[in-house]
Order: sequence, then structure tokens, then C-alpha cells
Amino acid sequence: LSAVGIKMKKYFAILILSLLIFGEKISAQKPGVLNLPKYDNAWLHFGFSIGINKANFTIHHLKNLAALDTVLSILPEPQYGFNLAIVSDLRIHEFATLRFLPALSFQDRKLNYTVVDKVKGDTITFSKPVESTILDFPLNLKIRSSRLNNFAAYIIGGAKWSIDLASQKDVISSTIPKDAIVKLKKSDFSYEAGFGIDIFFPYFKFSIEAKASWGLRNLLVKDKDIFSNSIDKLSSKVFLISFNFEG
Repeated sequence: LSAVGIKMKKYFAILILSLLIFGEKISAQKPGVLNLPKYDNAWLHFGFSIGINKANFTIHHLKNLAALDTVLSILPEPQYGFNLAIVSDLRIHEFATLRFLPALSFQDRKLNYTVVDKVKGDTITFSKPVESTILDFPLNLKIRSSRLNNFAAYIIGGAKWSIDLASQKDVISSTIPKDAIVKLKKSDFSYEAGFGIDIFFPYFKFSIEAKASWGLRNLLVKDKDIFSNSIDKLSSKVFLISFNFEG
């Protein structure tokens, strides 16, 4: 893991622990006091969300990859990014809501290729960064437990449509291997699932949520180089920890 990624994980772990301790102290200081007792009476709630994502790829290699004697291996390397989202929550049942969370997601990934230099006979590693600025449009079903004082647990699942604003699918790639780029298609469709905890404070509801999504489309744009021709299919895979604030 990169030093930045390790630091971000530490900071968010400290933040989660601090908020949980803070919420527990509030409940302990006011036993029996139910924060936001009428919160579930409203059929619609809004809020915002911030989060940290860990983006990666699922690679489907060519069945005859061994025939491409220049490419020995392709390894994806996840990177960290962040999300900003608007939360809209529609109550459809006592313990179920539909959630629409349009988001701006900044994602980074790397593809590491080990290639044989036919001239020298040595192996060379090419690290190809793939950066994306994505508009996500997820629609999720949230099923929540009954409240235990000011806490509740929930599971969530649904689908997501995404548009990559930084897609380079129409860019002409360099013929020089070290300058060549891996190009992705502009749109993707994913399914996602996760779980979380709702914490009710006196003036707002705070949630910690962990969610993963798996892309269904082949995002790879084939080009005339070994970096795209050595892959049969490339799909997205994202893990997200988000912090939601709802009124």
C-alpha cells in the first residue's frame, strides 16, 4: 500500500472510533432519552455523504495469453480516492427505504505489466495508471433493524449507473510502450451491496457505511498495443466507506 493510502486509512479509522465513542457518551449521559423520536414519521429525508474509496479492476486474461510471448503477467493494483454525494431517502416501509445517492467519485487504479524485451532478453515492468472522475447514480434498497436506543443496523443493496468524465476512449495512444495508455469506455453498470450503522444524534442522523460494487461491463477499449490486446475483459471493482449525514 502507498504511504498516502495507509495514512488515509489511519485517519478514517480514528474518525470512526471517535464518532462512535462520542455517540456512546451522549447515550450514556442521557439514559432513556431517544434522539429524533419522530425521525421515522417523515417519508422523505435528505443529506450529504463523504467517503473514501478503494478502486480496482477484475481482469479476465486472454485464454491464449501464453502465446503472447512478450507479456508474462498483468497485475491490478488498487488505489485510494474519495467520494462526495447527495443523499435522498424515501421511506417505503417501517424498516425499508429507497435511497438515491448521486455522487462525484475520484478513482485511481494501476495495471502492472511484466513484459519481455525481445532484444535484450530482460523483463521490464510497465505501470499504467488509470485515473477516473466518475458521476455515479446508485439506487439502493436499505433494510434497517428496529432502533436500540439511538442505534440501528442495516444492510443495503442495489444497482449503479456510472459515467466516466475523464474517459480517454477517443484519445490516440502513443506507439511508444512507456507512453501508451490503457483506455476505458465512458459508461458502466454495476451491482452493489453493503451494510452500515445508523447513529441518532439530537439534531441529525449519522451513518457509517461499507459498500462494495462490481461492474458488469467490459470497460476495455482495444488498441493496437500489447497492453490492451493481452486482456480479454476488464471490469470495475470498488470498495467504499462512507459517512452519511441526514436531517
